Amino acid sequence: MKRVYIVDDSVNLRKRLYELLSDIDNVQVVGQAGNADEALNDIRVLKPDTVLLDIRLPGKSGIQLLGEVKALQPELTVIIMTNYDYPQYHQQSILAGADHFFNKTREFEDIIEVLKNETTDS
Repeated sequence: MKRVYIVDDSVNLRKRLYELLSDIDNVQVVGQAGNADEALNDIRVLKPDTVLLDIRLPGKSGIQLLGEVKALQPELTVIIMTNYDYPQYHQQSILAGADHFFNKTREFEDIIEVLKNETTDS
């Protein structure tokens, strides 16, 4: 079972992701947060396998949070999702340890496909 945690400040996007992920065999959404501090605390406790992470969050950036969660749990798969897919964000995310980087407006379904493929590979 792939345990997924969702971090995005949009309640509607979190709800949409939750619904889509609930339909995937072997995927369980173990939690979600709208800000970086709540997410960091939850990730420490829940120890998910994968985190879906927005770049822009209240409190600190998703890239900062990415570095913190990778320091806690290096094997964690992190999928960055953003509407701000500027090359510098992509580069910073990869350098901080992101496994995937997607524009959530144009590549939303790709996020779902990555999770489906990861559950069949494990």
